[in-house]
Amino acid sequence: MRALVTGGTGRVGSAIAARLEHEGWDVAAVGRADGDLSTAAGARKVVESAVERLGGLELLVNGASDGFWPRTLDELGEDDWDAAFGATAKGSFFVTQAAVPELRQARGVVVMIEDVAAYQPWPSFAAHCAAKAAQAMLTKVFARALAPEIRVCGVAPGTVAVDEQQVERRAAETLLGRIGSPDDVADAVVYLAGADFVTGATLVVDGGRLLQSAPVMKP
Repeated sequence: MRALVTGGTGRVGSAIAARLEHEGWDVAAVGRADGDLSTAAGARKVVESAVERLGGLELLVNGASDGFWPRTLDELGEDDWDAAFGATAKGSFFVTQAAVPELRQARGVVVMIEDVAAYQPWPSFAAHCAAKAAQAMLTKVFARALAPEIRVCGVAPGTVAVDEQQVERRAAETLLGRIGSPDDVADAVVYLAGADFVTGATLVVDGGRLLQSAPVMKP
């Protein structure tokens, strides 16, 4: 079993890669140093390198993202939009596009690492919310376009990686009264990788945050 994890050098991506390896997967975990996913050419190069190294591909995890920093609507600039959409939405599309031949042959799986930000309006993170909403729609678009050979699912994490001083406040935003961990996201990816009758669905891993009243995110 062979997997490519983009964003695989970050906190969440590293946990996903480690968990997959523990489950017996041969994993190519790639980060910024391995290619620019905001371009179609860069995305193709990353996939080609992974396939050459692994000898094939059964699972793609689109975990790369950028542009998650607070900006007021007046401060938000074009560079912020390009950063958010580049790796997150554009990257997810072109990496998946490049991986389709290998995944189709293997009857493989794509897992998009979305975000609850795709489903909540956070005024201080407008570009991030919009990019994640676009990625969440790609989960459904690809699921329809690539069936039945390839399953496409999403994982939408809530608060799983925050500064220590924010833990208590973020925990209070969930129904379970605690924040999650990158391992919680990794568990969801492993489940979806083996859930043969699930496609086009997003598994929300947020401790019930979306069921609370939508918070107003502030810097």
